[in-house]
Amino acid sequence: MVGAGPAGGALAGLLAQRGVDVLLIDRLGDLHRGAFSSAAMPRAAVERFAVPAAVQAARWRGWRLVGPGDGERHWDSAEPLGAVLDFGALRQWLADRAQAQGARLALGLTALTWEQRHDGTVLTTVRGSAGGHHGIRSDWVVDASGEGRALIGDPPAHHGLVSGLGVEWLLQVDQRRWQPWRERLSFFLGSGWVRQGYGWIFPMTPGRLKLGICRLEDGRRDQPPLALELRRLMERTELADALVLDRHGGRIRSTIRRREPHRRGRLIGLGDAVSTANLLGGEGIRHALLAAEVLAPLLAAAVDSGDHPQRWGGHDPLGRYEARLRGALGWRWSLSGRLARRTWLGLESVAGDRRLQRLLDGLAGCSAAELSALLFDYRFERYGRRALPYLLGWR
Repeated sequence: MVGAGPAGGALAGLLAQRGVDVLLIDRLGDLHRGAFSSAAMPRAAVERFAVPAAVQAARWRGWRLVGPGDGERHWDSAEPLGAVLDFGALRQWLADRAQAQGARLALGLTALTWEQRHDGTVLTTVRGSAGGHHGIRSDWVVDASGEGRALIGDPPAHHGLVSGLGVEWLLQVDQRRWQPWRERLSFFLGSGWVRQGYGWIFPMTPGRLKLGICRLEDGRRDQPPLALELRRLMERTELADALVLDRHGGRIRSTIRRREPHRRGRLIGLGDAVSTANLLGGEGIRHALLAAEVLAPLLAAAVDSGDHPQRWGGHDPLGRYEARLRGALGWRWSLSGRLARRTWLGLESVAGDRRLQRLLDGLAGCSAAELSALLFDYRFERYGRRALPYLLGWR
């Protein structure tokens, strides 16, 4: 298993629980490092995946949308709607749980290449933290290395890989400046805030905030440096002098329709490596966990059948992987990707801001829970026919 992120860590535990011999490797020497993820998760996902309280840095019960311009919209609920996770703690928890189930963990190993041998086994070449190379032989290899797709590689160009860049800083502030941001997910929308993207401020433990920006890459236009956009957001939210505890960044790359190959022989892609990071909200954690749940029984069955497919009626259990994952993610997935591309790339002018303004006007009267269903579950039905012209690019 290459990559001890949410997808790899979860799958390693699920397979080990089924008696599969699993080696989980990661290029990091410490799973708390490089913890880029805004890591906001709805309550249903927190409960479904039994995320422990120790991994939840804060709970949120409302939304704050600022922009286009300086206008604000607020939605609040009496009950918690979700949690903001400590991403490093999440990865460590999943790795610890996998080890408790019997999986082995090896850190500081970077996967370089893979080769399927004549005997059906796979030889994966890895580089250690000290620089030496060696091979790992296995019956199967899972690429859960994230958007970099270390082994499975990028999909063919016609699949339309869309890329976004993000940067996030962890800030330390006094209680007075922390209070306005507590228990809410705050987003900053419009070209006056972040061109072709959006900004956010999420609460963490008391006195700590996550401040970040993300934008889709557009080769047709010059885009200002992310650091400049982030500094501008800090200044406009009166956080410019906050103590920066950590700086991290990352990239999101997904296809809109998710039709790229999920498997090459005995190499299987999982999580962000097969575009389970959603472009609309830039989130991938819960989708990665879901993908692990889908793949686990199929891969366990393939391991059990070995070179004897007649054990499963002559069928390859993994032949159902792509279809089952598409079904689990739902038919709204492609629609949300189209909305993301249409919305974020369009935020580069007054005309784009006006389109977004009309879309946000359609949220008037909805509750905080309904907004969560819209943004996390992609339930665009409340827009009805009003949304079609926007989604299809007619206005």
